[in-house]
Amino acid sequence: MLSFFSAHSPLLAIVIPLLAAPLCMVFGNKSVAFVISFLAAAASFALSVFMLLWVKDGTVLSYHIGGWAPPLGIEYRVDTANAFVLSIVSAIGMLALSYARTSITTEINEKHHTLFYACFIMCFTGLMGVTITGDAFNIFVFLEISSLSTYTLVALGAEKDKRALSAAYDYLILGTIGATFFVIGLGFIYMATGTLNLHDLSQRLPEISDSRTVRAGFALIVIGMGLKVAIYPLHRWLPGAYTYSPSAVSVFLAATATKVALYVIIRFMFSVYSKDFAFEAITFQYVILPLALIAMFAAAFVAAYQINIKRMLAYSSVSQIGYMLLGLSILNVEGVSGAFVHMFNHAITKGALFMAIGAIVFRTGSALLPNMAGLGKQMPWTSAAIVVGGLSLIGIPGTAGFVSKWVLMSAAFEREWWPIALLIVASSLIAVVYIWRVVEVLYLQAPAKESVVQEAPLSLLVPTWILIIATIVFGLYADFAISISTTAAEYIMQGGFGGKEVIILGVEGR
Repeated sequence: MLSFFSAHSPLLAIVIPLLAAPLCMVFGNKSVAFVISFLAAAASFALSVFMLLWVKDGTVLSYHIGGWAPPLGIEYRVDTANAFVLSIVSAIGMLALSYARTSITTEINEKHHTLFYACFIMCFTGLMGVTITGDAFNIFVFLEISSLSTYTLVALGAEKDKRALSAAYDYLILGTIGATFFVIGLGFIYMATGTLNLHDLSQRLPEISDSRTVRAGFALIVIGMGLKVAIYPLHRWLPGAYTYSPSAVSVFLAATATKVALYVIIRFMFSVYSKDFAFEAITFQYVILPLALIAMFAAAFVAAYQINIKRMLAYSSVSQIGYMLLGLSILNVEGVSGAFVHMFNHAITKGALFMAIGAIVFRTGSALLPNMAGLGKQMPWTSAAIVVGGLSLIGIPGTAGFVSKWVLMSAAFEREWWPIALLIVASSLIAVVYIWRVVEVLYLQAPAKESVVQEAPLSLLVPTWILIIATIVFGLYADFAISISTTAAEYIMQGGFGGKEVIILGVEGR
C-alpha cells in the first residue's frame, strides 16, 4: 500500500510551497521566512525526484484533485517529460534560495526580505503548478501566480538600480499580453470541444482539426506562450528583467521561467494538438524554425557588444532558446530529446553563470565588464566558475553544453539537414567572442591600483560550484540526462498521454 506522501506526492509538491508563501508573511521575520521557503523548496525537490524515478520508465501518474475524476475534475498528471522539468525547477529554486540569503543583503532593503522570500516561493509554486497540472485553465491560473510574483521580484531590484522599475513594467505589459493571448486561445478550443482537460482535448481535437476556431486557438496559444518563452523577436522583456533584477532572481528566472513556458508549448503542440495536426507542421517549418535560427545568431551578436555581463548573459539566453526551438522544429524524437537535454543543461549552466556574476556584484557592486579587471586573481574561485560555465555555454567537449548541441546536431543529420548542423557550430563560435571578452578582462587586464577585492563568501560559492560541478558531471556522464530526455521525447512524440501504465492517485473518485 502506498504511503501518504507517495500517494499524494503530485499534490504535496504544489501545496507545500503554496502554504509556505503566506506563512512567510504571517511570521514576518526574514530568518524564519528563509527557513520556511527553503524547506518548502527542498520538500518539492525531494517529491519531484521521487516522481521522476517513479515515471522514468514510461509510467504515468494521474492525481484526481478532490477525488473528482477528469475531465470533470482537475487532474495533476505526471509523466517523464514534466517530472524532468519539475526536478529542474525545484533543484534550481532550492539552490537559488540558498544563494539568496547572502546575496540579497546588499541588493534589497532589509525590510523587504520577508516579502522577497514570500514572492520567490509563490513564483516557485506557480512554475511547478504550470508544469504538473493536466488542466488547460489551471495552467493559466498558475502562470498568473508565477508572473505576478515575478513582476514584484524584478521590481525589488530598484533598491540598487531604478531601471528595475521600467524592466518590471515592460515585463508586466508584455507578460499580460502573452497571458491574454493564451487564455483567449484556451477559450477558442473550449468553445470547440467543451473541455479543458489536456488529455480529453487531445482526444477531441483530431476530429475537428480543420475548424477555424481550433486553428485560431492554436495560433493564439503559440503567440501567447511565445512571449513567455521569449521567442525572438518577442523577447523584449527578457534583457531588462534579467539585468536589473536582484542576482538571486536573475538566477532563478534564467534557469527556469522560459523552460517552463517552453514545456507548455511542447505539451500543447505535441500532446494536445499532436504532430499530425497539419497547421502545426507549417508553423514549425515557416515560423518557428526561421525565428530560432535568427535568434541563435542575432541575439549572440548583440551579446558580444554588451558591457554589462548580466545583459550579455540575458541576450545569450535568447540565443540559447533558439537552440531549443530548433530541436523541436526538426520534428523527430532526437530533436525533441535535444530540446529537453538543452533545457536541462542550459538551466544548470546559466544558473551557475548568473550566480558567479552575482558574487562579483556582491563584492564590487557592479556587473559592468570594465570594473572586473584583474578579478581573476582576487576572486579566483568565482572567476574559475565563470570560465567553466562559459566553456559549457560555448559547447566545449567535457561540458554539459557540448552534449545538448551534439544531440541537436545528430537530430539534424538524421533528417539530412546538414546545413542546420553547420549553423549550430557557427553560432556556437559567436559565444566564443563574448565569453573570451570576459576571460580577457578577468585574467589579462590589471586591476586598478587601489582595488582590493575579497573572494566571495562560501554561502555564494557553494551553490555556484554545485551547478558548475553539475555541468562537468553531466558533460562527462551524459547518459542520465539523455536517457530521461529520450524517454520524454518518445512519449511526447507519441501523443504524450498514454504511458506504459497509468496509476490513479488521490481520493477515490466520486
